[in-house]
Amino acid sequence: MLGKQSLQFMNKPYMISSGSIVGSKEAAGPMGKLFDKVGYDDKFGADTWEDAESSLQKEALEIALEKAGLKKKDLQLVFAGDLLGQSIASSFGLSGYQLPHVGLYGACSTCGLSLTMGSMAVAGMFAEKVACITSSHFASAEKEFRFPLAYGNQRPKSATWTVTGSGAFLLSAQPGSQVRAVISGATVGKIVDYGLKDSMNMGACMAPAAADTIRQHLEDFGRQPDYYDKIITGDLGTVGQQLLFDLLAEAQIDITKQHMDCGIEIFDSERQDTNAGGSGCGCSAVVLSAYILKKLEEGVWNRVLFLPTGALLSKTSFNEGQSIPGIAHGVVLEHYAG
Repeated sequence: MLGKQSLQFMNKPYMISSGSIVGSKEAAGPMGKLFDKVGYDDKFGADTWEDAESSLQKEALEIALEKAGLKKKDLQLVFAGDLLGQSIASSFGLSGYQLPHVGLYGACSTCGLSLTMGSMAVAGMFAEKVACITSSHFASAEKEFRFPLAYGNQRPKSATWTVTGSGAFLLSAQPGSQVRAVISGATVGKIVDYGLKDSMNMGACMAPAAADTIRQHLEDFGRQPDYYDKIITGDLGTVGQQLLFDLLAEAQIDITKQHMDCGIEIFDSERQDTNAGGSGCGCSAVVLSAYILKKLEEGVWNRVLFLPTGALLSKTSFNEGQSIPGIAHGVVLEHYAG
C-alpha cells in the first residue's frame, strides 16, 4: 500500500496480450481501423442484445488468447464484469470456459477495476496468468438503464453514446514473447456522490470521482501531472472533461496538457451524432487495447495513468429518486523496454 488508496507493485505484472471487438458505429469512428474485429451486424448473430454482448466477451478473450499463443487452460483466474443486471453478459459469455471466475461491477470503471484486481493477483503471486474482461452494448444498456430503442426518445447534448464493444487483457508474471505494457501501480477509487440525478449527463456524475482519484493518486505517489505522457479518463465526454478540469483547478492541479478521454476520442461526435461522446464499460476497454497500448508498445508514450470512470446507478435506484454516485480506478501503465 502507498498513501491512502494506492498500490505499488514490486512484482510488476506484464500485459502480454489484448483483444478488442466493436460494433458498426465504433468501426466508423476515428479508431475504426485499429480494432481487432468488427461486427457489422450489431446482434453478432445472436437473438437478443444481451446474448450479443455475451458473444463480445467470448470473442475478445479468444482474440487475446490467440495473439498470446495460449489456451484457456493456461489461465488461473478471470476477472470480468459488465453493465447488465447480475453481470449476465460476463457470466453467460464466459461460462463455457470453465475457469475460476471473479465477477466484478464497477459500472463503466470496470476495465480499471478488473486490471487492478488482476494485477493484485499476479503481483501477489496468487496466479501466474489471468484474464481481465469487460464489455458494453448500446442496445442492451439503453434497455437496462434508459428507454427501449423502439421508443425513439430524443437525447440531450449532455448524453453519451454507449459503446458496443469488448476488451480482454491477459496479465502474466513473466514477460513471454510479447509485452504490450507493464503495470506498475494502481489507485483504487472511492465512491464520490455530489447529489446529481441526471442519468442523461453521466459525465457530470462521474467527473467528481475522476478528480478525486487523480488528486489522491498524485498525492500517494508524490507525482506531478507531467510525470505522465497522458492521463486518460474512460468516458467523461466533453461535458465531464470540462468539469474535471474545473474541479482539479480548485485543488491547484492542471492536467489539461496531459488529459485524454476515451469517450471523446472513439467517435466523431459531429459526424456520428453522439452528442457528448462515448461511454460504457467497453469504451475505455477497446480504446486501451487498440490505441493506448499501441502507443506504449511503440514508445511514443512511456507512462500513462489510465482512469476508467463509472456511474453507480441502477434503474431501481434511479426510479426511486436516488442520486448517481461515481467511482474511478487508476492504473499506471508503462512502456516495456525489454
